Amino acid sequence: MGALFGAFLKVSMYGFGGPIVWARRIIVEERGWLGDAEFADILSFCQFLPGPNVVSVTVCIGARFRGPAGALAALAGFILIPWTVGFALGGLLLSYAQAAVLQGILRGIAAAAAGLIIATGIRLLMPHRQRPVALAFAALAFAGLAVLRLPLLVVVLGLVPLSIALARPQQAPAR
Repeated sequence: MGALFGAFLKVSMYGFGGPIVWARRIIVEERGWLGDAEFADILSFCQFLPGPNVVSVTVCIGARFRGPAGALAALAGFILIPWTVGFALGGLLLSYAQAAVLQGILRGIAAAAAGLIIATGIRLLMPHRQRPVALAFAALAFAGLAVLRLPLLVVVLGLVPLSIALARPQQAPAR
């Protein structure tokens, strides 16, 4: 329980603007609790759930290892710092939101966060690089989201029937 709390506290400390990047790094690379493919599967599942993906990932991983209490421990670790810092900085940000220097800082942070997200996306894709069907689905999802700018729910609902059809075992013709 303490390890779950501590791991997700660390995710939230490092994860300003891109916590899923740090969740993967800490859970897969540092702690070795999950492999790349297993983390990608949990993240994929959490794409279907409402709310922020990283919160769902936090709850799923905590629950996987220690049940409901583990889910609460992981979630508590994850939200402690953002809530504390968010409330403190929120007031300051509202007071100085129009300051040019602050706007420049926020643009720089946004660019760094985008780079972290792209790097994590590439790492999540790596376990599937030998699976052409998985790469095709990734390309279709990217095209729908990034190029066509469709909502995530539309892309997922469009790809689910196709993925089910392709995953269904082929039945031998009746004789």
